[in-house]
Amino acid sequence: MDLTNIISKLHPLERAVLPTLKTETELSHIVRNSNLQEIEVIRALQWLENKQALNIKTEKKKLVFLDKNGKIYREEGLPEKLFLQVLDDSFKGINVITKKSHLSREEVNACLGQLKQKQAIAIQKGEFLEVKITVEGKKILNEKTPEETLLQKGFPLEYDSLSTPEKLSLESLSKRKDIVKIEEQKLITVELTPLGKELAAQDLGGEVVNRLTSSMLKNGEWKTKQFRAYDVEINVPKITGGKKHFVNQAVDYIKKIWLEMGFKEMSGNFVQSAFWDLDSLFVPQDHPAREMQDTFYLDGEAELPDIWKTIATVHENGGSTGSRGWRYSFSEEESRKLLLRTHTTVLSAQTIAQLKKEDLPAKFFAVGKVFRNEALDWKHLFEFYQVEGIVVDPNANLKNLKGYLREFYRKMGFSQIRMRPAHFPYTEPSLEIEVFHPVKKQWIELGGAGIFRPEVVEPLLGFPCPVIAWGQGMGRIISDYWKITDIRDLYKNDLKQLREQKIWLK
Repeated sequence: MDLTNIISKLHPLERAVLPTLKTETELSHIVRNSNLQEIEVIRALQWLENKQALNIKTEKKKLVFLDKNGKIYREEGLPEKLFLQVLDDSFKGINVITKKSHLSREEVNACLGQLKQKQAIAIQKGEFLEVKITVEGKKILNEKTPEETLLQKGFPLEYDSLSTPEKLSLESLSKRKDIVKIEEQKLITVELTPLGKELAAQDLGGEVVNRLTSSMLKNGEWKTKQFRAYDVEINVPKITGGKKHFVNQAVDYIKKIWLEMGFKEMSGNFVQSAFWDLDSLFVPQDHPAREMQDTFYLDGEAELPDIWKTIATVHENGGSTGSRGWRYSFSEEESRKLLLRTHTTVLSAQTIAQLKKEDLPAKFFAVGKVFRNEALDWKHLFEFYQVEGIVVDPNANLKNLKGYLREFYRKMGFSQIRMRPAHFPYTEPSLEIEVFHPVKKQWIELGGAGIFRPEVVEPLLGFPCPVIAWGQGMGRIISDYWKITDIRDLYKNDLKQLREQKIWLK
């Protein structure tokens, strides 16, 4: 390795730090001896590490520092010793002791408790509290206590390097006011490599110019200056370019799947009426899902479309297919309530209501946010994406439904899919979709599907027609791609996660 070439590329901060590394290894000592600011030293050490001149080690250490009272007691002695020094075999009043010992009343009170516990003093209660020293007190006065020995050590102390007796003394001192304090600090040390030792041994004095200025060019000073060489091989900070949020990447991909299968995209408002969100889908007005604990209701009321009375009749008495309906009195007031849509199926109802016979067959999808008044945990969100789809076709059947979903999940990376019977208010038959997780080796439920009931389709479309439909929770479908086990991590806005998350390449 060309040492001269490396020296020519050294930054002035590196040149200032290198001589101190011959004798110092700890950051605080390097800062003190180099006369640089800590941030300048850290920057220089990082550059030298990039040049493989040293290795930086970082570890956390528990350090013990003297606090303000500890510094005083280190010079003047512990209060209990000063207290005992003014005592003799005769009883003395507290005011006399306070005056002679130069201790504060707070310190005197603390000494009374400590020394009484050690049987170092005898207390006489009369008109005033009086104290005298005992034999045990004289013994303590003439001996150096473990606490005094500890205070005479060089601070700060490394907690882990203390012996067991010293730790007991430290525990005793830490219970007292402002004597010692224990802090956990990050300790940075450096170790020179063979290259670093060679560099540290060089004479790095003399002026080296770090940048060429316009004034140097004007007055010709540049001709006599020694310039630092550019180091084109040095590591530079990683630059993270802008990109879509990884969830939005998945949304775009899912939309592409359905568009490639000939579907048209549906869109609509987050705020909907209870009529479109629930009534039009034949959800009973006394269904538990309508309660406040499941639905976000808003102030105000909605205008109802002309078909609301037809829907109300179906709820009350059933439709032309022989359904008996729900057999209650339909509430127009309930139907007018505003809410945040609880599923994207509301878009399917609104789309069907706009279709005519000549529009069929027709296929539609939506990938949109829905809102549920859920308790937030690792598998539940109150705002999440749902993947919705319908096929309105006189010849549609369950076999078609299974085919569409199998193709969708195949493109999402799941090769095994199965359906099992379920119940939803607006589909009959109804199905739960499950996919087999190749890593966890288990079946995972991802959403519901089925054929819309005639009570849903006929009032909206105006004539009977099979409509196959599905609504899938997107979060569970995409989480495994990024190894996310807590669904909240999809939206936690962690910059490190957003920068490092792999691109959606399904």
